Amino acid sequence: MEKRVSIKEWDEQDRPREKLMSRGASALSDAELLGVLIGSGTVECSAVEIGEQLLASVGGNLVELGRKSLAEFQAFAGIGLARGVSIVAALELGRRRRAAELPNPDYISGSVDIVSIFRPLLSDLPHEEVWAILLSRSKRIIERFRVSQGGLDGAVIDPRIVIRRALDRNAVGIVLVHNHPSGGVAPSEQDILNTNKIQLAATYFDMRLLDHVIIADAESFSFAEQGLL
Repeated sequence: MEKRVSIKEWDEQDRPREKLMSRGASALSDAELLGVLIGSGTVECSAVEIGEQLLASVGGNLVELGRKSLAEFQAFAGIGLARGVSIVAALELGRRRRAAELPNPDYISGSVDIVSIFRPLLSDLPHEEVWAILLSRSKRIIERFRVSQGGLDGAVIDPRIVIRRALDRNAVGIVLVHNHPSGGVAPSEQDILNTNKIQLAATYFDMRLLDHVIIADAESFSFAEQGLL
């Protein structure tokens, strides 16, 4: 049997950490970057080979890799709690950086603006999150905040949380946004029920629910544009 060569036996210029220090992070492959996060391998596999296994499990798709849970990472040999946490944290930082690099409008003219803000934040999450945007009379953004976080099957929306926050901020318009981790954007019965509850509650306080946008990988659904509000 051919003896496996460990990373320590590689030429120094080919070792991931040394390559990063001498040539910059962009010189490393995805597997090598994961190898840096993993740190060290097992008797059977180097850290880079474990990184290759992780990538192979998602067909090399980093977006899909970002959807893996901590438990799913820990299912791979050589990845315990500490290494799994490091990978999850690094992927989350990458997602936040991508979101931060995009210009955020301070005025909402339609669903395009809403999607531009929230697709980088929500489209590749493995769980569902519901957010609200509070707007002034001129549709300028007063605040955006996360209402709730759930699992694959949905997140609960408590109208009291949304309305109370809107009253505190003197908002007159509300927009709801949430993602569908499953990939489809068709609203569920619960989505429609949640929309109707918020819409009704808002009218009692002279506010309007202007839209409810559902975001998935490459698609979005606007209740307002579909004539459902």
